[in-house]
Amino acid sequence: MNLNLQRIAEENESALSDHQAHWDSFRSLRSYSDSFWEKCIHQLSAMQIAIPSWALGTGGTRFGRFPGGGEPRNLEEKIADVGALHALNGHCGSISLHIPWDIPDNADHIRQVAREWGIAFDAVNSNTFQDQTNQEHSYKFGSLAHTDAAVRQQAVEHNQQVIDYGRALGSKAITVWLSDGANFPGQQNFRRAFERTLASLQKIYGHLPNDWQMLVEYKPYEPNFYSTVIQDWGSSLLLASRLGPQAYSLVDLGHHLPNTNIEQIVSRLRMEGKLGGFHFNDSKYGDDDLTVGSIKPYQLFLIFLELLEGIETQSFAWMIDASHNVKDPLEDLLQSVDAILIAYAQALLVDREALYQAQEDNDVVMCQEIIQSAFRTDVRPLLAEIRHRAEAALHPLSLYRKLQIRQTLVNERGAKTLATGL
Repeated sequence: MNLNLQRIAEENESALSDHQAHWDSFRSLRSYSDSFWEKCIHQLSAMQIAIPSWALGTGGTRFGRFPGGGEPRNLEEKIADVGALHALNGHCGSISLHIPWDIPDNADHIRQVAREWGIAFDAVNSNTFQDQTNQEHSYKFGSLAHTDAAVRQQAVEHNQQVIDYGRALGSKAITVWLSDGANFPGQQNFRRAFERTLASLQKIYGHLPNDWQMLVEYKPYEPNFYSTVIQDWGSSLLLASRLGPQAYSLVDLGHHLPNTNIEQIVSRLRMEGKLGGFHFNDSKYGDDDLTVGSIKPYQLFLIFLELLEGIETQSFAWMIDASHNVKDPLEDLLQSVDAILIAYAQALLVDREALYQAQEDNDVVMCQEIIQSAFRTDVRPLLAEIRHRAEAALHPLSLYRKLQIRQTLVNERGAKTLATGL
């Protein structure tokens, strides 16, 4: 699929007068200086959110999957889909691969395809939560924490191979998530499982290039529901601290128990210098993998509120991790990126000095007024201005539909195609 960039420019031209009016009105209603807005635009323009290769096709549940057609059949087509998203909104400049779902048979060719679309490679992800064809040992009872040293070694070698694939593509990080755990009390020795995991991760860590990061993800349940080996941020932080300066914790917004104060977790990890990145999604009950900001937009805003003090001095891995069963995946991703940028922009509007003073004065009412004033601000004119300057679409989702991009993909790839790796 070749997205017609001239068509984007033409659509922007027809909508430019309305945008300019909204942008002028937005700025006039607020007392911020032009230099403040330019700083906001600079920060938001730099925000690039990695699109996961597995989110480009229809996801599903254990009860079913309902593909919509036109799904990417290979890695080249996945990169093309990310390239189309990036052309539309200007903020999807990288792709995150899951190995072995997306093994690059010819790294030089894949890198060239990505360059043509203006796409880089973000963190690569290993997979020891399911068995693969011709795999010698099963991960039924764990991988890096398995009681059998041969299984652990197989899992270690897989992660090392993932790093090698990533190096060939220009990636700089590996994300390690384990499903290891237990479904029944007494099934697993907690301490031994954790010690084995640490020892296995140390072998993988030793394989990292000097300019790489290891992101250790945590999850309180699923597929093991009694316990998981890396069940929370404390376990992830402990492992990252033991491993060394190249290891960090990764926060998946869906990987928490109900009502967990994720923004406080973010603050603690930042304080320790061990916050490596995010998997953005949303949830109502658990790991629902819903569209970012569709359930808890205020929580997303509060997370960015905690991030902003150090956002200019530390580079985080920004990634989406979602599963779409009833939406067009590309439309969902456009919505998710927009929600992330809205939360980021709203957090930039918080009067920090006033908030700090209200906190020191224990003025609870004023604290709430300050942050909710920013949260209730409609920042969409600001984001549209950023897209306009980047020559992306003023209204990405509307243009996606107007150009009938999904139907174009169906025509090119077929109505019954299924995304590889899902």
